[in-house]
Amino acid sequence: MAKAAIRMKNAPIVGTSVPRMEGRGKVTGQARYVDDMVLPGMLYGATVRSRIPRAKIKQISFGPGIRWNEFVIVSAKDIPGKNCIALIEDDQPCLADGIVNHPEEPLLLLAHPDRHLLPKAVAAVSVEYDPLPAIFSLEESESLEQIIWGADNTFKSYLIEKGDVDCVWQNADHIVEAEYTTGAQEQLYIENNGMIAAFDPEQGITVWGSLQCPYYIHKALMKLFAFAADRVRVVQMETGGAFGGKEEYPSMIAAHAALLARKAGKPVKIIYDRLEDMAATTKRHPSRTRLRTAVSKDGRILGGEIDFTIDGGAYKTLSPVVLSRGAIHSGGPYYWPSVRIRAKAVATNAPPHGAFRGFGAPQSLFALERHMDRIAQAVGLSPVEIRRRNFLKPGQTTTTGQTINEEIDLDKLLSRALELSDYHAKKENFARRNDQASRKKGVGIASFLHGAGFTGSGERFLGSVVGVEASANGSLRILVSSTEFGQGTNTVLCQIVAEALGIAYEDVSIAQPDTDEVPNSGPTVASRTVMVVGKLVQSAALGVLKTLTASGLLSDSYSPEEFRAACRAYTRKHGKIRSLAEYEQPEDIVWDEEKYRGSAYAAFAWAVYVAEVTVDLATYSVTVDDFVALQEVGKVLHPVLAKGQIVGGVAQGIGFALYEKVVWEEGRMQNGQMTNYIMPTSADLPPIRVYFEELGNVHGAYGAKGIGELPMDGPAPAIINAVEDALHVSFHSIPLLPEDIFAALPESSAEPVREAGGRE
Repeated sequence: MAKAAIRMKNAPIVGTSVPRMEGRGKVTGQARYVDDMVLPGMLYGATVRSRIPRAKIKQISFGPGIRWNEFVIVSAKDIPGKNCIALIEDDQPCLADGIVNHPEEPLLLLAHPDRHLLPKAVAAVSVEYDPLPAIFSLEESESLEQIIWGADNTFKSYLIEKGDVDCVWQNADHIVEAEYTTGAQEQLYIENNGMIAAFDPEQGITVWGSLQCPYYIHKALMKLFAFAADRVRVVQMETGGAFGGKEEYPSMIAAHAALLARKAGKPVKIIYDRLEDMAATTKRHPSRTRLRTAVSKDGRILGGEIDFTIDGGAYKTLSPVVLSRGAIHSGGPYYWPSVRIRAKAVATNAPPHGAFRGFGAPQSLFALERHMDRIAQAVGLSPVEIRRRNFLKPGQTTTTGQTINEEIDLDKLLSRALELSDYHAKKENFARRNDQASRKKGVGIASFLHGAGFTGSGERFLGSVVGVEASANGSLRILVSSTEFGQGTNTVLCQIVAEALGIAYEDVSIAQPDTDEVPNSGPTVASRTVMVVGKLVQSAALGVLKTLTASGLLSDSYSPEEFRAACRAYTRKHGKIRSLAEYEQPEDIVWDEEKYRGSAYAAFAWAVYVAEVTVDLATYSVTVDDFVALQEVGKVLHPVLAKGQIVGGVAQGIGFALYEKVVWEEGRMQNGQMTNYIMPTSADLPPIRVYFEELGNVHGAYGAKGIGELPMDGPAPAIINAVEDALHVSFHSIPLLPEDIFAALPESSAEPVREAGGRE
């Protein structure tokens, strides 16, 4: 295709920062979010929730002062199908039926034409309980499992083994052991959760909402209502942020709106306010990682044991797959000749934890990257050198036995990050000036990796399908269930089609995700959209081209104008061209689900981050002064969007490390407002300097890898490593708040501050 090749060479679309597909609608206010939508006769819905962590429900009563006959009331007995939110397993009820297992558990649903009456009605519902014992921490869950949850309080466990771990200890010159913990983190997307549902006895259910995964909701509603697939329709509205928080939870709110709509015979809208959204929905799993590492005198890891545990909350939801990714990533970008990784997700009486950008890897990688600095101290090497001596190299294998076939040079990546950040000069300068300073400075590094796509055979089981169709006006439209929620899905997929066909970017559009119209291309999660779905979109686009050339309407050498003319001619005679592409597992991806060994991911992205911090001994606060983020993510398809992904991930990682602490009391979030859940603002963020390496990737469209989750993994350990560099005090838990630093510092550390008029 000579002209296409020339066009691609002279004016490529992939690799350029074209205007965002949805940008104009957002900046002009034309984009419609779910709360902008009003249907005729629509009611408003609300949820009555448990307020205690675990109990049997004895009685529910409806208090005086409310005209209850005006309200639609739904309980578990109104569910026509199975009372569950179908996901991996069906353990989470849609509405409590006889027992509650966390203090935000939905009990009843109410609907009324006047949304302002709903809070009074919710408050007027009284529930009499017979309380049961409850557990609120990983430690309690492990020690009390026989008393509370029966014989087994573990949702899921994995064992990953490589080499002979039992023999490494006798050859070790150093054995380094430590425990690391991370707290829950709220996704804090801009737009709260919301859904509208309509029910028709003949057609079934339609829901519109703010969501990531239309077919997750579709599956959940089919089971809840005992409906065939063609009687459930799910439509994604404009979605104002997600970060994983709108992966599985929207199935719950969609189910509630749909049950109310069915009973009312009218459409029902449910929009959470910020307090309900923060208190009731999923968060990042709290975690504990225990590392025991055998190390030679020259600093090489001989082997070790990693115990990784996460708090799943009251129901399983996505904990098994979060646990899986956390466990697989717990060895980091290093070569372990022998390793044993034990991982488990346990139950507590808190609302279920769920998906959050990084999906378990930020927790386990925080532990490992802190541990690498601890190993360096034990051996007497620098944090830089300990990493150099243990980096994975091409031909070596990961903890799951996957051979690294990419020509990745982590030594080179590290050297470039150190040069960009001026690491060595800063470290020397800070060490010289810190002795007498009341504002101590430090610099820290983190090296890490992140797998793109579903783990192991996950993509094969999904069997994703995408479509590209040519219309009568000569334009192309992409059909995928992959969703846009700020990250750039619509733009990048349109770039891929334009590049594949040698046509104008403006001649490509993307369909609104609607399960009545688009095939199931899988969920918009796991850093898979550009790499996995993008590659399928590229294939489907080339299928359109094949149809046109086979028809004789298009020669091998064509211009964009000739392509449009061929589309018009074909569709006038034959109707729309629709080309479908279905995922096929590459032959070199072999995974043993039982042994948890083999090729965990089709590709990894790699990164080295460097953080510079100041610790103020008057306030015990940490400020991040400078941040260098260098990553190898394959081909960068849209530089501005790619940089935005990294900047946003680093900002969230800074919050994870230093600010965002969920305060729990008997399973309930106590600081579920933006006035007391503290996150970094723009004033708290440093210059975030983003750089890329581009090695390419045979499994991704035009060499792209996943990028969305990677930047969440490295900021926290880099920052806490920098804090230790500044204070020479080791911290093993995040978020690291000023009171934690105050409690950890020896009294002598505060004397210069006191003399300067500080804390007495």
